[in-house]
Amino acid sequence: MEHNLLITVSGPPGSGASSTSQALAEALGVQRVDGGEVFRELAEERGMSLTQFSARADEKPEIDRLIDRRLQRVAEVWGASNKGFVLESRLAGWLAGNRADLRVWLSAPEEVRVTRTEDREEMESEMRVREVQEIGRFERAYGVDVTDTSFYDLSLNTSRWSRESVVEVILQAIEEYDYEDDEGAFTNEIELPDDEGETSLGPDR
Repeated sequence: MEHNLLITVSGPPGSGASSTSQALAEALGVQRVDGGEVFRELAEERGMSLTQFSARADEKPEIDRLIDRRLQRVAEVWGASNKGFVLESRLAGWLAGNRADLRVWLSAPEEVRVTRTEDREEMESEMRVREVQEIGRFERAYGVDVTDTSFYDLSLNTSRWSRESVVEVILQAIEEYDYEDDEGAFTNEIELPDDEGETSLGPDR
C-alpha cells in the first residue's frame, strides 16, 4: 500500500469476517487484531462456553466495554503509528472512528452461516441466540444498530464468491482508494466510558 491504511472488517458469525481479515492482512503484509479472539480468550479464562459468556456479557455491559476499549486503543495506537493494519470485530468500523480508511461489511444468508459454523464449539441455536444478544447489547450500551450497514464503504455477500475472490475484491478497492481525495469519510465513533475494574467479570462460583 502506498498509504498505510487502517481497514476494518465486520460481520455476523459465519460471515467469514475472521478468515477474510486474516487473509487480507497476510496479502497486505500488515498486522491484524480479531475482536472475536479477545472474546473467546476471556470466556476460556473464566471456564465458560461462548454462549455462557455471551449471556454473562448480556448481564454485565462492562464486559463489552472492556473488549471494545482494548480494540479502540489498538486503533488509536496503529492510527498514530501510520502503519497498515486490519481490525476485525462486529463494531470495528464504529470503534475505529475517523481513523479507519476503509470499512468492510461481510454478510451471508443465515443457512450458509450456520453450515460454516457447524465445526465450531457453539451449536446452531447458540449462534442465533448470541447474535440476538449482541444486537441488543450494542443498542443499549452505545445506541448502535449493528444491523444498519449503510455507513460501510464496501458490503459483500460472501456466499456469492470464494474466500480468495472476496479478498481480491477488497484488495481492488484498496488499490483504487485515494485517501487524499476522500469526501465520504465516516466521522462518528463510539464514546467509551473511563476504565472499569475487572473484579466483577470473574467466573461463576
